Amino acid sequence: MTSKVSIFAHRGASGYALENTFKAFEKAKNLGADGIELDVQCTKDSVLVVYHDIDLFRLTGKRKKINECTYDELRTYSLGKHFFRKLSRDRIPALEEVITWANDCQMPLNIELKETLLENYEPLNQILRRIQLPKGSHFSSFHEELIKNVKMQRPDIETAFIITKKFNWNELNPSVHFDAIHANKKYYKLELLELCKMANKGIRFYNISGLETFLTNPHPSVIGWITDYPDRIVKRINK
Repeated sequence: MTSKVSIFAHRGASGYALENTFKAFEKAKNLGADGIELDVQCTKDSVLVVYHDIDLFRLTGKRKKINECTYDELRTYSLGKHFFRKLSRDRIPALEEVITWANDCQMPLNIELKETLLENYEPLNQILRRIQLPKGSHFSSFHEELIKNVKMQRPDIETAFIITKKFNWNELNPSVHFDAIHANKKYYKLELLELCKMANKGIRFYNISGLETFLTNPHPSVIGWITDYPDRIVKRINK
């Protein structure tokens, strides 16, 4: 585990720009983020795209699921909230586009694998076989089977399991298929952090607002903060 606690911008700087878009990613970079957290879904024609929901309605107004659409169809949909999307030029990006951008500016990625990938592993495996990612990048998921698959294909790439309330912290051990865990900040508790330390597992916390008292003196097992507002964390740490 590293002494540097990295700041990952949740879906980009989503507190200031539309989530999972290049505007949000560029904003995060300009605000001092150390990395970008993003979400990956799979289209009907097996293209990996950067989008959080399986349902398209919230940001496109279309009552369709993302895995019911081809990539070319998705690229015709403007992204935005309510009437703002009519003026928007934002589109759902392909994962490979974002990886190219990240490599160009050496911006680490936290790539969260979503539910549609459970139906079709091959597009993910094809990318895993050939990609190179910036140092500090990793794959994360709520779905253990996806994390196992990443580790089988690319044992050199870090994996992180996003835990829920069902997670048994006492079963943490050094040999499992994930290298780190990601957890809601409500799990920032000394006894759980000590379990991570004993298992040699780093932990990143999400839903970080910048007001948390533990930011300035984190437990040694903490390796990352995930936030909509990376500038607030930078300011708090440097204060």
